[in-house]
Parts: sequence; structure tokens; C-alpha cells
Amino acid sequence: MTETQLPAVNREWHLVSRPVGWPKPEDFALVEAEVPQPGEGQILVRNAYVSVDPYMRGRMSAAKSYVAPFELGKVMQGGAVGEVIASNAEGVEVGDHVLHFFGWREFAVVDAKQAVKADPQAAPLSTYLGALGMTGLTAYAGLLRTASFKEGDSVFVSGAAGAVGSQVGQIAKLKGASRVIGSAGSDEKVKLLVEEYGFDAAFNYKNGPVGEQLRAAAPDGVDVYFDNVGGDHLEAAIGSLNRGGRIAVCGMISVYNSTEPVPGPKNLARLIQTRGRIEGFLVGDHYDLQAQFVQEVGAWIRSGELKYRETVVEGIENNLEAFFGVLRGDNVGKMIVKL
Repeated sequence: MTETQLPAVNREWHLVSRPVGWPKPEDFALVEAEVPQPGEGQILVRNAYVSVDPYMRGRMSAAKSYVAPFELGKVMQGGAVGEVIASNAEGVEVGDHVLHFFGWREFAVVDAKQAVKADPQAAPLSTYLGALGMTGLTAYAGLLRTASFKEGDSVFVSGAAGAVGSQVGQIAKLKGASRVIGSAGSDEKVKLLVEEYGFDAAFNYKNGPVGEQLRAAAPDGVDVYFDNVGGDHLEAAIGSLNRGGRIAVCGMISVYNSTEPVPGPKNLARLIQTRGRIEGFLVGDHYDLQAQFVQEVGAWIRSGELKYRETVVEGIENNLEAFFGVLRGDNVGKMIVKL
């Protein structure tokens, strides 16, 4: 085994009780543990950046879902990228950088087969958690495959200033959308969508009914709706959907902390009239697009055609507050914790 000087203590976040409604600090604990040692075929990674994402809220509940819930009293998981500091695996050397799924901690032992090498020369390491990572692939697959985007489509994106939404809108523009509209939760974010990301129109959903604002921004209707929010945004999109329109459901952050069942859109019957289609998707079903995605989107990032923002919080001790920030919508672009 090859290794560098190993540290003595590993700090990691544990889930200690399952949140009801909005998560509270007392549901979590920052725990000191021994730095784990890699076994056969494993590597030890010093995490440089870890990801916090809205879907993690679902894993904090015991309810059956598409992915197993976090275990109580155990360290949580999430995307991370870092440097290999000890290797017991062929093909992975100390000093390599890898992307893996053992965040919420400073050091992680990872099966080498579960790690993907990341090249810091090709793009900043943090982008492998965002624009070139799971969030980027989510935008790419959801728009191009699930929503069957085609040149000339009018596209509406909710949560458009977030890591996924901002990339959806830009990819749509780069692929020839006739009009791209975004919603966000502040006037500053609306300005960012239009001036930096190139959206044709955007609105602050807090400034009035979403349906009215969407009709004003898209008087000719929308062909594609990329849903990150659910609730009144989904209902508004159905109301503005053109004939043959498609809705890709990526997330519904507006209902993640609800303690009572949330009623669905009142106008679902309109899908009959429009011959509309609504389909949910998970990025894990689309990893066959990974190579194509990295090649195409990586080129746009290098050329400056696709822009991205990151909200970076410093320190593992602030990992939890960064996660709360995502649920509140504090972030512009991808929320990342730098260790």
C-alpha cells in the first residue's frame, strides 16, 4: 500500500434523529472518529469538496423511496471529490483525484471501483460536483431525453438559479430553444438568469401568482417544463402547456418538508386537451449518457459558452448549515462545502 502521512482524526456528520418537517440542528451531530484504513482494492481520500443537495432531505426520512434512507447514528453520504492519500488498489495512485459518494466527512475509504478519476487540469475540481457532475448530468438527461427537447421549443424552468435549473436553461439555449423562461426566489437571481445565463425572461415567484407571471413571460405558451419545485409552479406550467408539451419532473422542493399530504395540481385534466406528457426521472437511470455529456458540456465550459455559479461554504463544521441553506434557497448555482 502507498500512502502519505495520515491524520489522526476524522470529523463526520451523523444523523441522530429523523426530522419531522424542517430539519433542526439537534437532528444531527458532528462526530470525531478514527481515520479509516483502506483494505484490499480500496483507497483513502481526503475530501476537498463535498456536495449538499435537496434530495438528501428525503434520505433523512424512513419512508420507502428510490434510495435507502440514511441510517441513524451513522455517517451520512453525498457526492465528494478529493485527493487519494493512501491506495491499496491497482490503477489508483497517491495524488490522484477522484469523485465518489462518501461526503459529509473529511476522509473516506472508497472501493476503487466506485470512484471516478477527476482531472483538475481539465476543469476545477468543484465542477465535478456541479456543472460536470451529477447535477449537470441531471440537467442534460432531463431536458434532452426525458423532456425530448427539440430545436425551436419554448422552455420553462423552475428553480432556475440553482445548479440544475441554470444549466437546463443554458443547454436549451445552446440547443436552439425559441424562448427560455425561468423562475427564481429573488430579484437578484432573476437578474442573474437574464444577464448572465442568457434566459429570455425570468420572474420572481414571490412577486405574484406564478400562473399570471408565466403567462406574461410566455404569451405563446411553453413546450417543455423542467420541474424542480412542484406545487403552484407545476400547476402554472400545465396551464401554459402547448399541444404536445412535455413536463420532466426532476424535483419538488416546495413539498419536501411538508408534514401533511400535499394536493396535486387542480388542472391535470388539461393534459388531455394538450396531449401533454408528464414524466419523472432519476439521474441514475441515465449514466449511459455520461461520456457524451462530459464531452459536450465540458467543451461548452472550456469555451465559456456555458456559465456556472457556485456558492461555497468553508469547513466541515458548516456542512449542516450549507444543507439548510439549500432548503431555504440561499444558494446561487451549486452549493458546495470546501474542506
